[in-house]
Amino acid sequence: MSPAVALALLAGLAAAAGILEAAAAVAAARASGATRRGGRVAGGLVSVVARLGRGVGAPAPPRDLGARLDSAGSPLGLAVADVMGLKGGAAVLGLLLGAPVAGAMPGRLPLPTMLALPVAGFLAPDLFLARRARRRGRAMEADMPALLDLLRVAVQAGLSVDRALAEVGARHRGELAREWRAAAAEIELGVPRAEVLRRLVDRCPAPGVPSLVAALERAERHGAPLSDALGALAAEARAARARRIRDHAAKAAPKIQLAVALLLVPSVLLLVAAAMVGTLIR
Repeated sequence: MSPAVALALLAGLAAAAGILEAAAAVAAARASGATRRGGRVAGGLVSVVARLGRGVGAPAPPRDLGARLDSAGSPLGLAVADVMGLKGGAAVLGLLLGAPVAGAMPGRLPLPTMLALPVAGFLAPDLFLARRARRRGRAMEADMPALLDLLRVAVQAGLSVDRALAEVGARHRGELAREWRAAAAEIELGVPRAEVLRRLVDRCPAPGVPSLVAALERAERHGAPLSDALGALAAEARAARARRIRDHAAKAAPKIQLAVALLLVPSVLLLVAAAMVGTLIR
């Protein structure tokens, strides 16, 4: 792949993913009651693009698309068919918009731009889902220790696991608490517990969730004490969070040194050179 094609592809991906991010943000604000008109416009735009893709014939979805959509929290209320329609519609729009954009490009850029924009439109929903899943995973990982402690206290107080999940989810804000509350509601409605827990793992892309689900299954199947397991999981989650903070701090030091070397040192040298030149002129 030539640098021109790569640059055009990255630019198209960034633009399309940014549009989807903005639509998701507006939809979230609409859900919280912050805005109405903007939410309708964003949702209408996404639905129009999805219908366009379904009209031209969207391809068959990959097997893991449903799991990736669950990990991203089903943004904008999208289903698997909607995502594939959105991918096809974005590719068509990239092809239609590529002609005038490519005509304005200098040199050898028109053809790479014509090829890259439809590909970027088709891949942009995948990038959007991956970014949303990583963001949700980081937020859930940050909430995990506190929620595990609350769940342990609720279980020790005599509540059942389902009731404890519902109570903790209702008394805490955040993505992880919302998923716990939804899981407890599904179990109360009669959905099999094993299915609910499996979907909980898919919808919570945080490292500690599979261990939590395994502990809940062991407690239900073998009668293992759950409070001790929850305490150990909370301690492990805190240790993992501390390690992540230390890793971020270790990675920040070279970046600071690079900024000092590229910005501060040259500016000081320029000041010294200006002072020397002024002295010599005098």
